[in-house]
Amino acid sequence: MEKVVVSIGGSVLIPEKDDAKYIKILADALKDLSDKVQLMVVCGGGIIARYYTNTGKELGGTTYQLDEMGIAVTRINAKLLSIALGEAGIDEIPVDPKRCADNSAPGKISVMGGTEPGHTTDAVAAMIAKYCGAARIVNASNVDAVYTDDPRKNPDAKRLSRMTIKELKEIVYDEHGAGKSSVFDPLGVKIAMENKIDILMVNGRDLDELKNAILGKDIKGTFVDSH
Repeated sequence: MEKVVVSIGGSVLIPEKDDAKYIKILADALKDLSDKVQLMVVCGGGIIARYYTNTGKELGGTTYQLDEMGIAVTRINAKLLSIALGEAGIDEIPVDPKRCADNSAPGKISVMGGTEPGHTTDAVAAMIAKYCGAARIVNASNVDAVYTDDPRKNPDAKRLSRMTIKELKEIVYDEHGAGKSSVFDPLGVKIAMENKIDILMVNGRDLDELKNAILGKDIKGTFVDSH
């Protein structure tokens, strides 16, 4: 059975509109897939994490302290999803990527949040994928694909349906393009490149698209080829 790691952005998991309803639908979709692929999920912090980090910054918090609060929120989000998964979930929310990989099993979905300051949840997803020998990482965010530039700022930005992981590395390490570094974490790209793990970038709120990505089918988003 193939192993797949899904990185779900906090803005996808907690859209702040019928959150419980959406998380239940998402959990049901993941449960349906768990008898076809072995799933591990990493949850981001989203708007709630940003609230705490922004407020903490105004109060004089250090970068390390702000990261700690953001990580705490990712773990709360992970717990919400784990609860929604019911018997298909695992009650423990690991704080270590290897533990998350070890906890997963066919029909049992291991869910976690962040690990330590300086490591994004994208990087954590790549670490889990490395430990378990995953076939691919699915990056489910509120962005539907990778673009040559920020499409919100540049109307001429081109949507990329397929790219190599070397090309993705050039984008995430490009310090001159505003917002480009947020496509996928540079450390995550490095780990995926070294271990030849494909990355699929999809709109996480499009459940059909998310399902196709998890199963390795054609997607409307961006397929990043690591081979």
